[in-house]
Amino acid sequence: QVQLVESGGGLVQPGGSLRLSCAASGSIFSIGAMGWHRQAPGKERELVAVISRGYTNTYLDSVKGRFAISRDNAKNTVYLQMNSLKPEDTAVYYCRVVAGSQIIWGQGTQVTVSS
Repeated sequence: QVQLVESGGGLVQPGGSLRLSCAASGSIFSIGAMGWHRQAPGKERELVAVISRGYTNTYLDSVKGRFAISRDNAKNTVYLQMNSLKPEDTAVYYCRVVAGSQIIWGQGTQVTVSS
């Protein structure tokens, strides 16, 4: 069984930065795509960014140029560097990992952008 541990959320002022991390552990045979989704209050969960094992990235239009996703395959870890944060980025951010035939979700980490 694969477990995900997320870290790095918190409270930040508009224009600030945060870096999220998500480390996978357990019975890992092969990790494929790794990504981040977010869910704001009263809204549906949406894809923020995803990175393939071959380092191909895809981003939500509203975060392009501000967020950067990366991964360390040796550590089974995915990162999300978030810069120029806006109040509308406030949400619970969830890590999502494809591991073999399984889709694993992290527990979520709160990101609040407010002055």
